[in-house]
Amino acid sequence: MAYSGFDLSGKAAFVTGASRGIGRAIALGLAESGADLFLCSRTLADLQAVAREVRARGRKAEVAAVDVGSVESIQAGVGAALRTFGQIDILVNNAGINKPLPALEVTEDNFNEHVAVNLKGLFFCAQAVGRTMVARRTGKIINISSTLGIVGAAPRSVYSMTKGGVTLLTKALALEWAPFNVHVNAIGPTLIRTDLTRFVQDDPVAYDRMLAKIPLGRAGEVQDVVGAAIYLASPASDLVTGHLLMVDGGWTAQ
Repeated sequence: MAYSGFDLSGKAAFVTGASRGIGRAIALGLAESGADLFLCSRTLADLQAVAREVRARGRKAEVAAVDVGSVESIQAGVGAALRTFGQIDILVNNAGINKPLPALEVTEDNFNEHVAVNLKGLFFCAQAVGRTMVARRTGKIINISSTLGIVGAAPRSVYSMTKGGVTLLTKALALEWAPFNVHVNAIGPTLIRTDLTRFVQDDPVAYDRMLAKIPLGRAGEVQDVVGAAIYLASPASDLVTGHLLMVDGGWTAQ
């Protein structure tokens, strides 16, 4: 008999930043494991294409323009998802930005934008969905942190700060909501080849410097993150909470 611990049939997932990159890949992976999807990003255009891909896999998909920098927008998106599916079983907090500047050149706008999206937005998404999960006494929340939430890197002081915050927020929420059977975990990807990391890929010196830190010797692809997300969303991880699952090619093992 096949192991059924990764089956997400009958589950509804809410994924932020789902229009491209890691978010899109995770959304499609959850759909292939049986979940229905409520897909969010700032704009609808690319989301519609992802929704069609989800439906082609036999699952339901709805979309909404959600700006995670706005608590009002988050609440509206979560409300729409609840009206659509009746419940949210899985939250993937994927939306994020990475606009590196040397620390001496960071502006207030750059600082505030990173905090608003990477930290404030993630917290209030977790709060809005977590409230419903606590009431139902079940749920899986997956936060996308980063290897740079554990180790430092130049010139990414503000990005690293926010991702370090995500890592500790994950632990704090896991402890607070464990009595309600709500699991809160995070994934810490290394350099993943997406549009978000194009600035590194296009800089041979910076790219080689990062590859040198990865014992497996390669950058990640979006599919490398999907298995971790399916695991943390599924019954297979029912005794796992407050954990940061590194998908970093061994970087933080050194």
